[in-house]
Amino acid sequence: MCRWLAYTGNPLQLETVLFREKHSLIDQSLHSRMGATTTNGDGFGVGWYGHLGDLPFRYRCAHPAWSDRNLRDAARAIRTPLFVAHIRAATDTPSQETNCHPFRHGRWLFVHNGLIRDYPNVRRELMLMVKPELFASIEGSTDSEVMFFLALTMGLEQEPVPALERMAAAIEEVGWRNGVRFPLNMTVCATDGDQIIAVRYSSERESRSLFHSTSFRHLHELYPNDERIKAVGEDAYLVLSEPLVDLPGWWEEVPESTAIVVRGAAVYQRPFAPH
Repeated sequence: MCRWLAYTGNPLQLETVLFREKHSLIDQSLHSRMGATTTNGDGFGVGWYGHLGDLPFRYRCAHPAWSDRNLRDAARAIRTPLFVAHIRAATDTPSQETNCHPFRHGRWLFVHNGLIRDYPNVRRELMLMVKPELFASIEGSTDSEVMFFLALTMGLEQEPVPALERMAAAIEEVGWRNGVRFPLNMTVCATDGDQIIAVRYSSERESRSLFHSTSFRHLHELYPNDERIKAVGEDAYLVLSEPLVDLPGWWEEVPESTAIVVRGAAVYQRPFAPH
């Protein structure tokens, strides 16, 4: 399917996680270990925040991430305290820039790994559930973008986790009504620049892989001389589809049907139950 990551902490060069690490996101675009597909070459995108209050920036391209020379230069130039990045493996929709993640509306960015099953047959019904005032902002044809705008319709900007639960429930209801046994499989991330919300959920309870970093304070104690850990600070946090490096104690798997909310140094998990 796809691979993605989200970071918050001290301002960090995008290059650090996109290119430098042993199993960086660019390496995952060619050699994914845990994805449904080994190669994720149907486009990529990064979204990041500048000064407090700024709208997020994006760079998206329909070409494979490993072959984009401009991405390497941009990743060296950009330092930011919060960003998301995504590499795409297309399912039912074409490889084009408007189908590349992250999707954006106002201050919000959204990425997704997984799929709405039998999407061509339920697409119309789902799209008609999007608020009319939001509908014109849908640019592409992918199921992931419709998920984002359904979540916005259902209150993402006011109460993110309940809105994502309502979005998931709506997709499942439409799918079941159309004879789809397991309508939804997703790991998603939504952020407004102040918080990161990540969810691992699927109708069949066999979701795509998702991990988060452990306490960086603890990692400083375990690896006091590791310059990568020093650079991000003690309150940094990563949520990602696959670990970037193989260091014991660095990663924990996100449990099935779980939402994570990260705001500054505060992190908490809660059950994710569509309703």
